[in-house]
Amino acid sequence: MDLLDLRLHADPSRVVLRPFHLGWQARSAPGDRAVRLIEDIASLPEEAVTREYDKVLSDFKERHWQIERMFIERYREAESSLDLAKYDFSETQKKLVGAYFCHEYTYAAAALMNPSIVPHPDQSGMAKDACRFVMSLRAVGEGHISSIAFREGIAEGDGTFGLWPQSAFATSVELEDSTLTDADSSVTVHRNLESNLSNTVIFPITEQQAGGLEDLRLVRFDHGGEDYEWVGTYTAYSGSSIRSELLRTRDFVSFDLEPIEGRAGRNKGMALFPEKIDGQYAMIGRQDGKNLYLLKSDRLDHWESEGTFLMGPKYPWEFIQIGNCGSPIRTDRGWLILTHGVGAMRKYSLGAALLDLDDPSKVIGRTPEPILTAVDADRSGYVPNVVYTCGAMRVEDRLFIPYGISDSAVGFATVSLEKMFQIIDQQD
Repeated sequence: MDLLDLRLHADPSRVVLRPFHLGWQARSAPGDRAVRLIEDIASLPEEAVTREYDKVLSDFKERHWQIERMFIERYREAESSLDLAKYDFSETQKKLVGAYFCHEYTYAAAALMNPSIVPHPDQSGMAKDACRFVMSLRAVGEGHISSIAFREGIAEGDGTFGLWPQSAFATSVELEDSTLTDADSSVTVHRNLESNLSNTVIFPITEQQAGGLEDLRLVRFDHGGEDYEWVGTYTAYSGSSIRSELLRTRDFVSFDLEPIEGRAGRNKGMALFPEKIDGQYAMIGRQDGKNLYLLKSDRLDHWESEGTFLMGPKYPWEFIQIGNCGSPIRTDRGWLILTHGVGAMRKYSLGAALLDLDDPSKVIGRTPEPILTAVDADRSGYVPNVVYTCGAMRVEDRLFIPYGISDSAVGFATVSLEKMFQIIDQQD
């Protein structure tokens, strides 16, 4: 395994503008904070409004993209929730109201971790041995809330890669229907077309997601005839309960976020195969907290069966539990899956296994020793002694693996498929 030099770290300077709610739904309640705030703003003379708004622009205009447009959007949201018809607000007053209903959020101040990676929808201009990619990242910010961030780049067949630069501005996706925040609803969000994917963040939206969007496992799914859809499974954490949900997109501009129905959806760490198996969708999942299972379903959004036992802990470095580390990768010798094992002192390490192409319930082989483990400085972090990934990508005859380091940073590794097969073939 070749470890590459680049590391991505938490960055408190990366901020986005987010709505700041003061209980708009209770507009008729005595002492309602949102209503009283509006009344306070309305009481300001025009020169005071201008002065206060100029202060806001002086403090924040250089930190956010199209900030005044966003203030107007927040005003309109408040207008739809509060009775503002009686106020004859000027444009400056409207923007000031919008500013009071916004706040800065440092979405990656605490940690950047647990990436997954897939081929980019746009492969134009790429050499045969190169692949443009989309990498998702779990970004942890204020309040330990997890969101989904992205980076784009190009991986080469020789194991080298480069990331596209980020701008100074980050932007949040926009909800298509702002009324859809019920715990069981599917929602659609859109990236602003004037902001690229590497500067885009998907925040929790529904009640079920309120505690965070965790560990997205992306895969480029082939519906047949190279009809591709990019699908990701992730854990939606409400603050008290979890369930698995799907992110679906065909262009990384519009995203559908929808719950996985059925008994299997109550578990974490589900990873979708990149194509149907015997006419059915298939996933790898850990249904009992310790072992891996093969799940099949006729519907992508409904997983009822608890699945077939696939493999359990076998070696000391995985005695506590094993899990998948992303979607299976098709190779000529079988489905290659990366696994994680938890051993003594709750140390997380990466391993691999090979499944039969035609019948992935058959395990061909697995690695008796970890292929990647935390050593030296990589042992230190928010959660020490952890390496973890949510998905790797094949580039020609090599595997490109972004991975989380002690729940704090992201590193990169590459290894030839032949070397992986040799390691797997050593056992059994």
